[in-house]
Order: sequence, then C-alpha cells, then structure tokens
Amino acid sequence: METAEILHQLERATGKFAQAAVEAAVARREEITPDLLRILEATVDRAAQLDAEGDYIAHLYAMFLLAQFRETRAYPLVVRFASLPGDLLDSLCGDFITEDLGQVLASVCGGDIGLIQSVIENEDADEWARSAALSSLVTLVAVGQKSRDEMVSYFASLFRGKLAREWSHVWDSLVCDSSDLYPAELLDDIERAYEEGLVEPGHIGLDDVRRDLALGKDRVLARLADDPHRRLVEDTVKEMGWWACFRDDAPSGVKEAAQASAKDNLKPAAVSAQIESTKPKTGRNEPCPCGSGKKYKKCCGA
Repeated sequence: METAEILHQLERATGKFAQAAVEAAVARREEITPDLLRILEATVDRAAQLDAEGDYIAHLYAMFLLAQFRETRAYPLVVRFASLPGDLLDSLCGDFITEDLGQVLASVCGGDIGLIQSVIENEDADEWARSAALSSLVTLVAVGQKSRDEMVSYFASLFRGKLAREWSHVWDSLVCDSSDLYPAELLDDIERAYEEGLVEPGHIGLDDVRRDLALGKDRVLARLADDPHRRLVEDTVKEMGWWACFRDDAPSGVKEAAQASAKDNLKPAAVSAQIESTKPKTGRNEPCPCGSGKKYKKCCGA
C-alpha cells in the first residue's frame, strides 16, 4: 500500500478499524513519520475546523503510531494537543484523553518530563488532560525510565504549592498516583488534602491509601511493575482495534453511538454496565466488573 493510500484510509472514521493501513504505516515507518507529524500539527492548528467535519480521526491513528515509533518529535505536538480547550478535546477524541493520553505521552517523551510537567501545572488546561499527564509519570516509573523517588519528590512539590488548593480532578489523580507509587512520604500531604476537601472520597478514599501503605513498599511497587495498563504503546492495532466504534459485535446501541461521535473510545460495555449497589465493593486496583479489561479505577470507578 502506497503512503498516499495509507493516509487516505487513516483520515476518516468509517466504522471499521483501518488495520491494513496501520500495518502498512508500521512497515513504512521512516517514510510515513513526517506525514504523521504533519497530521498532528495540523490537528492542533486547525482543531475547531477539523472537529466540525465530524468524522476526522487521523490524529488518533497518528498519535498511537508515533507513540509506537517512540517518536520524540511528536512530544511537543502531543503536549500542544493536550493543552487545547477541554470541550474541544472531548469532541475530538472522547475517552482517549482519560484512557490513552498518558500512555502516549510516556511513549513519546523520551524520558524528558519537562513538557509533561508543564501540562500538569497549567491551571488553564483541561483537568482530565492534566490528570493524564500525571498518570504518564507513573507509567515512566513502571517501565523503569524514571525512579520512584524522583516522582515522589515531584508529587510532593505539587502537594506543597504547585497546585492551586481548590478541588479539581487533578487532586483526585494526584492522590491515586501517589498511592500507586507507595505514598509513605506523602501521607501527611494526602491527609491534609482530604481535610481541606481537595479530594473526592468517592474517587479514592483515605482508607484506600492506607490499604496501599499496609501492603508495604515492595508489594506496591511490584504491583505497579506488573500492571498491564502501565506500559508504553507497543502495538497500535491492539490499542485501537478493540474500540466499540470499530466492532461489529458491540452491544446494541454502542456502535451507533460511537459512530455518531466517531472519535469516542468507548469501553466495550460502557452504556450497559452498571455496578449494582448490592454487589461487594470493587477495589480500585481490581478488574472492573463491566468486563472492559481495565482496572476499576481506570474504568467505571473513574
């Protein structure tokens, strides 16, 4: 498949995953990378216009492919994309922000976290994008590109002044991500955040944090290292191919809803999975009962 045809197949949502085009893009990595970078840059520069077209999806394929290629030239472009207004981000890519942006950032940053930190600390950026940026730092620890101590030190600076002391989802994510790194040094900061109402207990409770502490540092870090969701992007087909908007076997109504907003990365059973209050409470690090394959905290518990 020639490059022009690959790019054509990746440009618009058709209800089918463009697997052949993705595989051809991987085979032509060197040749197609500049085109993928141009796609991402054009998406940032003309975001509102492209969003208005309704079926544009090239930017999502581009981000995953560039992440798979470990293309550091994509890093500032992904950061610029993550800094777009929240409503525009949501319209352009739906669940990609909460489910995949952190993994993409970790994959393209080359171990340089400066731009990721700029997103986290940008009070004008979308709170979900900032949370994804936080998550990317934990992923870098999980894959061995950054040390746990370095990230804990940075998280301490967020607790102690770099974040505005008013509730946002960023605070919820900061506590969750701190707990995933073993939060002993941050416990006083975390307790203070709860006292000041900066954390939503329904997202993560102080008891959850203390349970992670009780597990001990070695077990918490071993769990992080084994977490299949804390990985760099390795295979665009596996990352995107399961999305409900591409699946013929999606539950009734899901595929149609996904195609109506073609960029939405819907979970396989997102519209029908409701966790009954009579069921035992699901731990935030346990598999989500909806069957998505994600952890509860990354799925219905988010």
